[in-house]
Amino acid sequence: MTTPLVLKLGGALLENETALEQLFTALSEYKLTSSRPLILVHGGGCFVDELLAKMNIVSEKKNGLRVTPFSDIGYITGALAGTANKVLMAQGLKSGAKVVGLSLADGGISTVTHSTAGLGAVGECEAGDPTLLTALLSGGFLPIISSIGIDAQGQLLNVNADQAATAICETLDADLVMLSDVAGILDADMQLIPEMNSSYADELITAGVIHGGMEVKVKAALKAATSLNRDIKLASWKVPERLVALLNGEAEGTKVSR
Repeated sequence: MTTPLVLKLGGALLENETALEQLFTALSEYKLTSSRPLILVHGGGCFVDELLAKMNIVSEKKNGLRVTPFSDIGYITGALAGTANKVLMAQGLKSGAKVVGLSLADGGISTVTHSTAGLGAVGECEAGDPTLLTALLSGGFLPIISSIGIDAQGQLLNVNADQAATAICETLDADLVMLSDVAGILDADMQLIPEMNSSYADELITAGVIHGGMEVKVKAALKAATSLNRDIKLASWKVPERLVALLNGEAEGTKVSR
């Protein structure tokens, strides 16, 4: 099988119906000329924030990662593995794709353990068993995977979607493109950085240029670049006419290498 391509979708995309339609149109166009299998991995912080706000629950973040009290994990599971996943499935079905909605626990596609970072019901994600995904991809299906995992003790856990996408890439030895609402990694002057490596990233993190959610994203990309021994792309979904070019490997966004 041709090397799969994993697309990690940023949460802001999921609440933009027009952008979602444009994404799946681009995916359909890409599949007309490429037999390369695709996998979508997503979070959905916007749906979590909306649900928790309606319940008057204050959401807290620590170093760019969501703190998930065990009392809230059921709600967050519903928002991510439920609403967010099915919104993406709906758009995929509308575009004619053969979509399958999954979580990180299905078929053991990822191994999830409880994080020791003091974030509550939050998991760390590693490579798992490729059998299910390989079968789905061979059958022409488009897996859409939420960042909800379950550990060996049966505990539901919220996993950072960037880390989840990296683990799925490790499971399949796949390439990774992280799509968000920014053009890529930006410098102190908010200009796009075309290429990034670990030493440059450390420099910008120390200087406070890269922080919060972007720091998590960059570290996940660097981990993937190292473990997969290949470059990772961070790019925007906001320019739909460039999405097909991006999928075809043209220079878009920031290329992250070891």
